Amino acid sequence: QVQLVESGGGLVQAGGSLRLSCAASGRTVSNYAMGWFRQAPGKEREFVAAISRNGGNTRYADSVKGRLTISRDDAKNTAFLDLNSLKPEDTAVYYCAAKEVRYYVYAYYYASGDYDYWGQGTQVTVSS
Repeated sequence: QVQLVESGGGLVQAGGSLRLSCAASGRTVSNYAMGWFRQAPGKEREFVAAISRNGGNTRYADSVKGRLTISRDDAKNTAFLDLNSLKPEDTAVYYCAAKEVRYYVYAYYYASGDYDYWGQGTQVTVSS
């Protein structure tokens, strides 16, 4: 079983940047595809970004493409989400998720139901 802990959220002005981290423990994250989701107040949780188990493939929601970058450092057992050019509409709780992958190391996953483990979330607030 994997435990995920997000960090790096906070309050930032529009146009600013943040780096979110997702530290995994319990098992090595190298066996997992990783994803980031977010949930704004009164809205459903939505997909933000995903990265394959081998790090070779990524996918982004259209609303964040070009502004957010997902990455992973398996040596540190950590996944990252770099947020740049932040907008007030990026305000949300950001969650990381992990899906165990045995064979399809190049696959990424963008449906929340595909993921096996979730972190508790970190708040990102962007002021205008």
